[in-house]
Amino acid sequence: MAPVPSTELPPDIHAGRILVLDFGSQYTRLIARRVREAGVYSEIRSHDIAADALEAFGPRGIVLSGGPDSVTGSNGLSIPESVFRTGVPVLGICYGMQAMAARFGGTVQSSEVREFGMAEVRARGHSELLRGIEDRSGPGGEGLLDVWMSHGDRVTALPEGFRTIASTPNAPIAGIADPARQLYGLQFHPEVAHTTRGGAILRRFVNGICGCPAVWTPANIIEESVAAIRERVGPRGQVLLALSGGVDSSVAAALLHRAVGDRVTGIFVDNGLLRRDEGEQVMETLAAGQGVRVRRVDAGPRFLAALEGVEDPERKRNVIGNLFVEIFEEEAERAGGAAFLAQGTIYPDVIESAGADTGKADVIKSHHNVGGLPERMRLALVEPLRELFKDEVRAVGLELGLPRDLVFRHPFPGPGLAVRVLGEVREDRLERLRAADAIFLEELRRAGWYERVAQAFAVFLPVRSVGVMGDQRRHEPVIVLRAVQTGDFMTARAARLPWELLEIVSTRIVNEVPGISRVGVDVTSKPPATIEWE
Repeated sequence: MAPVPSTELPPDIHAGRILVLDFGSQYTRLIARRVREAGVYSEIRSHDIAADALEAFGPRGIVLSGGPDSVTGSNGLSIPESVFRTGVPVLGICYGMQAMAARFGGTVQSSEVREFGMAEVRARGHSELLRGIEDRSGPGGEGLLDVWMSHGDRVTALPEGFRTIASTPNAPIAGIADPARQLYGLQFHPEVAHTTRGGAILRRFVNGICGCPAVWTPANIIEESVAAIRERVGPRGQVLLALSGGVDSSVAAALLHRAVGDRVTGIFVDNGLLRRDEGEQVMETLAAGQGVRVRRVDAGPRFLAALEGVEDPERKRNVIGNLFVEIFEEEAERAGGAAFLAQGTIYPDVIESAGADTGKADVIKSHHNVGGLPERMRLALVEPLRELFKDEVRAVGLELGLPRDLVFRHPFPGPGLAVRVLGEVREDRLERLRAADAIFLEELRRAGWYERVAQAFAVFLPVRSVGVMGDQRRHEPVIVLRAVQTGDFMTARAARLPWELLEIVSTRIVNEVPGISRVGVDVTSKPPATIEWE
């Protein structure tokens, strides 16, 4: 029986929305997340958003990100005129402030002394943006802020109508404001954790100056998502849910079951690309309490056959995505003609697959459930998590009452081990990788490190390295260990695992996994690398 819909209208969680225009900063996604932490919905779009797209979005406020370019250079990116025609408050950060100052007639020049790192900013002019926000007071009673700077240019002359609201010895104009037009700029980065009062500054902008209500909360997201699912699926629509056993699909399952009850059927496709014993673990987890009927499809041979000879990572993802949909359409026929396919697609998947409306972003990698889907599908998509960052998905999962160990389980990519076996995917390579990965995760748990990292896994490299065992020469493939710490999975740093732990893992892998001669460790951050290798 489907639950009886509530007669109460859910809160409009998009009532106040902030548009973040990306000028290429490594911190752009942090801006969007910090805005959401203030209880306000935000989206990231390209800096050159079209006027009609801007109008359709209907922002209550706009944030201009930083970026690597120089306003003084020939390739400097400009702000669309339509931004200032909206009449909504605008906050420029770093490059965004410089571009806004230049747009209104100010002067931007290269600094003799560049600022990268911590700085102390003096708040001046008692602007609405910074009033009452400080880390401490100076000898004259002025407000002082500890902030993060990252710039080589600086504003040296104010545009007409603007005044200085913050300064440092190296950047006398470190903050600007034109209160009459509700235009603000900060040379420092309020979105990074190093700016200790950055959250308060962004809340002042979005909740105070822009007047956005703080309604973007897990409870409200659930209520709105359930209502949206019911409207999309209708009173009799049948839904197939792609289940992996991870947090994203599990939270999607809980939302769908709350919305349409037994009209959702979970399909767990065992593609032969899972970790050791994962198929059985997934079925046990799903049977333990999502309330969703689950059917397991053993399709390993089909996926391995389709991947034979495929080495390019994008091609792998497309092959896997196409075959997933083909299998789900077959299951829809068996289920009596389900019309909808539900997925645990989340916002980082969309961003990395260049899924923004502009389509101008570089494709970092096509996620099999976004860029890897075929253009023509018979099933209509339902994606209740598409607007959420990973940390928001977890918050919603906890609000739904899902077990904490499930909610904080390390993510596993949709294409599975196919993107952790570099080059062609073969069963012998998969078996060696499964064994090495199991050892790594087992030792992480034993040492108490599993919950201290956000994601950890092993990678199989199809290169051969010379080794010696029992006085015999070995010329065999290499395993690389990867462990990262992150909150949103959009940026990440390599986890600093203890050397003793790495030594134990390495020794076990070369001793217990046949055909492995060497173990390496990936210490690259994201960016420049991605978390997964492919």
